[in-house]
Amino acid sequence: MRAMRVRTLGARMVAEDLPDPVPGPGEVRIQVRACGVNFADTLMIDGRYQERQAPPFTPGMEVCGTVAALGPGAEPALLGRRVAAMPGAGGFAEAVCLPAAACVPVPEGMTDAQAAGFIIAYATSLIALQRAALAPGETLLVLGAAGGVGLTAVEVGRQMGATVIACARGAGKLAVARRAGAHHLIDSDGADLRAEVKALGGADVVYDPVGGALFDQALRATRPGARLLPLGFASGTVPQIPANILLVKNLSVIGFYLGGHARLHPEALPRALQTLFDWFDQGCIAPHVSHEVPLDRANDALELLRSRAATGKVVVTI
Repeated sequence: MRAMRVRTLGARMVAEDLPDPVPGPGEVRIQVRACGVNFADTLMIDGRYQERQAPPFTPGMEVCGTVAALGPGAEPALLGRRVAAMPGAGGFAEAVCLPAAACVPVPEGMTDAQAAGFIIAYATSLIALQRAALAPGETLLVLGAAGGVGLTAVEVGRQMGATVIACARGAGKLAVARRAGAHHLIDSDGADLRAEVKALGGADVVYDPVGGALFDQALRATRPGARLLPLGFASGTVPQIPANILLVKNLSVIGFYLGGHARLHPEALPRALQTLFDWFDQGCIAPHVSHEVPLDRANDALELLRSRAATGKVVVTI
């Protein structure tokens, strides 16, 4: 099989031919049709992700494909089924093996590209916003609202009954957030985020995959009793949270990382995906893929994320 491999941390991936992987007990081999690209892939390649991989390795955290082979004990009915799964790594390849229990059937109306970029972004948004107890009628502020996870938070927040304030860079990205259901738009280029959010009444929940200066402004634009979700640091700067502001405003900061949460609460991810697939079937959410890039150009797909040129998801196609 063909795979994109990291030979040296921080360097570009290289294409290699590898033996087809053999599924072990309870595993299946998926013939990959598409692999979602995540900002975490760039961190993993640079050696800066919280779960480090030793070179050589194949990145690619979420896939859609067809079950092509079964390991001992795997359910025979899975053979030939189109499924989505979150292997954590190994997806930038023509095939990957993982536990059969980790595979979920894909709705018929969902394309391979949509399914490949669905699990991490949508499940992160739904479970994180549930943990923050986002309630109907509350105000949700989404930073990086046109990105892979941010755009799903706009959709999920609206579906949960919140008033959504979307913050993104430039008119084009804000237009994408508006189409996803945002009620209010703030351009992060040059805007006084704190003042604009406070003029809208303040935020009850802040969803932040960006970090940096925007988090600092959002923190100061919260209502008393608000909840903050620091989900990533695409800006490159991890914010330091002043405890005195938390104290005075009775704020809660809720860290959330999907992989770790799924290990602690294995029932949470299947439950969330069932809800999300139901919403998809009902037309309540519409996964947005801005770029589909072939496997041999997977380095270009990563650059789209690093340069913030993408909206929604970038997907590598096989």
